[in-house]
Amino acid sequence: MTERDTPWPPGTPCWVDLMTTDLEAAKQFYAPLFGWHLTEGVPEAGGYVLAEIGGRPVAGLGAIQEGLEHPPVWTTYLATDDAAATAEQITAAGGQVVMPAMDVMGLGVMAVAQDPTGGTFGIWQSKQHHGIGLANDAGSLTWNELMTRDYAAAKDFYGAVFGYTYTEIGGEGFDYSTIELGGNTVGGLGVLAAQVPAQVPPHWRVYFAVDDADATVAAVTGSGGSVPRPAQDMPFGRHADVADPQGAMFSIIKPASPG
Repeated sequence: MTERDTPWPPGTPCWVDLMTTDLEAAKQFYAPLFGWHLTEGVPEAGGYVLAEIGGRPVAGLGAIQEGLEHPPVWTTYLATDDAAATAEQITAAGGQVVMPAMDVMGLGVMAVAQDPTGGTFGIWQSKQHHGIGLANDAGSLTWNELMTRDYAAAKDFYGAVFGYTYTEIGGEGFDYSTIELGGNTVGGLGVLAAQVPAQVPPHWRVYFAVDDADATVAAVTGSGGSVPRPAQDMPFGRHADVADPQGAMFSIIKPASPG
């Protein structure tokens, strides 16, 4: 379990949120699945909802703005001390700023960007809201990874903008690295498998920890979701890729016991 009440170090995945076509349905799906308490959204934020566990924020849920043609998606936000400056670095490194830095009601400053390989992510400069207050516990975020088709270009981009270094842990034709910041592992970067359809873009994948992967998968399907990759054992735990009823993809994992 990781608890935090201060800003996350720059470059660290510090927040995740869902943008969906049916916010009410999403609330009904995720709250019982992960044991989230959902705050009432404020009109000024378009009804954006904070999900909490034990009074600590763990994720956000919001509605896709009317008129925008965009599939439901989970977004990973990377921490920054200066959103405007980071946006400039993103552009200089070959990325694209999709949504310029903007103040969010005094809570922080956000922007949305796309790396040169096509992976979309957010950046967050905290003010009143520091991001995730609880991680690595059941129902909360436990891992973020970029899956891309241009491994070398992605490594170069994130290294230039956020100072990432990498440790190769892949093998047998599968390229994968852990991402390090200041000696701490903060995420992963891998290559999309050849069998992944071309229409699936590079993306930051979000993992939530659970106490029982198989029971969670059953709960997903029982609530109208789908399971693109059934639960299976891997060195780091029992993992599955799932999707909510509106089609937003995410992963769940029962972490392996230490040792």
